[in-house]
Amino acid sequence: MKRRDFLVSSAVGAVGAGASRLGGVAAADDSLVDVRLQQTRRKILIAGGGYGTAFIRYAAQLTGKPRPKMLYLPTASADSQQGIITWYQNCAPLNVEPSHQVSFIASTRQDKSWEEVLLNVDAIICSGGNTLNQQVIWQAHGIDKILRQAWDRGIVLGGASAGSLCWFDEGTTDSRPKELSVVKCLGFIKGSHSPHYDAEPGRRPLYQKLIASGQMQPGYACDNDAGIYFEDNTVKRVVHTRAAAKCYHVTVEGGKAVEHILEPERIS
Repeated sequence: MKRRDFLVSSAVGAVGAGASRLGGVAAADDSLVDVRLQQTRRKILIAGGGYGTAFIRYAAQLTGKPRPKMLYLPTASADSQQGIITWYQNCAPLNVEPSHQVSFIASTRQDKSWEEVLLNVDAIICSGGNTLNQQVIWQAHGIDKILRQAWDRGIVLGGASAGSLCWFDEGTTDSRPKELSVVKCLGFIKGSHSPHYDAEPGRRPLYQKLIASGQMQPGYACDNDAGIYFEDNTVKRVVHTRAAAKCYHVTVEGGKAVEHILEPERIS
């Protein structure tokens, strides 16, 4: 759904269950696809929290397109209407073509397959929310496999909170009752992740405890407003939109968790 159409439907109280008007997926010879995939850089831009206009602008630049198609996937937020509105507001200053795709759908209103929607854009940005629910829904629909295809094709992926955690092997989540716990995710980026590292008091000590004990793989922690751009599994750039916000590579040394600060560059 384009921004213009979305605002009209919001006025009558309905966001709608469909995606934006996206064209069909072009067919290609399998051998040509294989060669193209070998040459494609796989890109993910995450943030610990706060994926606003600056991060969306950077993700758009990573597509290499003059006016990229940027799709918002709010599964983790249960397709929050406010989150979708905020997405379009954050995209408004940018030269991008924003759209969104909800996950709570009905076949009578959704006339395109997940492949047609998700593989016909230049970037997919995932919302924050409940990571465990997000993963279960994606697996039930096969969206997890299609996102892997998108990554392999060079479609830029990203997000903050659940939208950053989802790309790793595992990480810490508040998706379950009572306390923070471990969630297993897509495994595109090897290792673990902790979002909200400076914003939620329980995150840092639990992450360090799990890594030090061997219960969780070493990995990357991001403060709110700070993030990491990965190509494949390599850190290519560390960025932030707030002076105090940092990222960390957390490893084990001598049986203890050790934080290695990844100094970020400011983006705006």
